[in-house]
Amino acid sequence: MKALFISYNMTLTERVEGLLDHYTVRGFTLFPLTHGRGSFDGEPHMGTHTWPAMNSTIIAMVEDEKMPRVMEALRKLEKETQMQGMRAFVWDITDTL
Repeated sequence: MKALFISYNMTLTERVEGLLDHYTVRGFTLFPLTHGRGSFDGEPHMGTHTWPAMNSTIIAMVEDEKMPRVMEALRKLEKETQMQGMRAFVWDITDTL
């Protein structure tokens, strides 16, 4: 099992959730309003007058065999919407409750 952390411009929420549905990733937690700025470039998403954009963040549990397809789909979406901003990270899950 893997944990998938995705932080993205909140305008992409419907597309990200649709992608998770397509790959039958059912279990996730959505943090609808998160602040952040990119590691390399792009404008900060801080929800302020100066930087009004906001992020959403999802943490999903994904079966090992699904993860390569899900990450490839996220890479494709990020490439299509590069100016919106997206980051995704994968962690190994060693125990669950």
